[in-house]
Amino acid sequence: MRAPTSRSKSASGPGTKAAATARAAKTTVPKAATPEPATAKPAPGKPKSSKSAAKPSVAKPSGTKPVASKPLKTKPSASKPATGPAPAAAVLTLSSKNYSSWSLRGFLMCRMAGLDFEEAKVSADDPDIRAELLLQSSSFLVPRLDHDGMRIWDTLAIGEYLHERAPEAGLLPKERAARAHCRSICGEMHSGFANLRSALPMNVKVRHPGFKVWTGAQADIERILTIWRGCLKAYGGPYLFGAAPTMADAMYAPVCSRFTTYDVELDAPTAAYCKAILALPAMKEWTKAALEEPDEMEELDVEF
Repeated sequence: MRAPTSRSKSASGPGTKAAATARAAKTTVPKAATPEPATAKPAPGKPKSSKSAAKPSVAKPSGTKPVASKPLKTKPSASKPATGPAPAAAVLTLSSKNYSSWSLRGFLMCRMAGLDFEEAKVSADDPDIRAELLLQSSSFLVPRLDHDGMRIWDTLAIGEYLHERAPEAGLLPKERAARAHCRSICGEMHSGFANLRSALPMNVKVRHPGFKVWTGAQADIERILTIWRGCLKAYGGPYLFGAAPTMADAMYAPVCSRFTTYDVELDAPTAAYCKAILALPAMKEWTKAALEEPDEMEELDVEF
């Protein structure tokens, strides 16, 4: 009778403990397992957290592209200032801008040809230059152009040299007949009109209204006006050989200045031509410098 009771006690004791342990495991396992997925799953499982985690790592484009490209673009510009502006390759020697008609002609030709040049001025107190300005010299050595190791004097020689160097500048017309005509009237100005030069010397600063022109100079004036009218009619103006100024306009530009100084009477076409020449930027540049020039020559002023 005692054996069954001892088995029943031993059976009931361990069985009840195992059952209690199993029940406790069933109730506690979900509680212990829930925190683990809550901490482990968010990192790999949620796509939003992966995108937000990838945003801080977007340092690659900002770190690589600007550093590789910008320095390469700035290297060429850094080398340019080291060279500096190239010095002028030509030097044009001039005398007085107020009195020298030949210096004006050479200056205008260089400007028309687009030549980059520096000016070197010879004082009017120089005996040779003074003789040239007073028409007492046997030859004229100013203006003078020094370029590419060459020295060119005489205005016509300067003009021909510039045309050979840059024919596209249009110092001489393209058409052969017009080019020959242009050379002819340039040569006439170069070698003629002595009465005009002596009676109406160039003087940009002064004005002589109602100036009396004597017979010798008047014949020169009439010949010049005939040349102008013929060219303006043949080539249409506003310059002697058409729409752009040429060597001929440079040769006759000082005459326009003289006609203004001495109040020479002109008709409408020749007056319009003088106005067009005096309005050229290079002519304005020259006139401004002449008005500021301190040099004076009593021989060219007191007699008028």
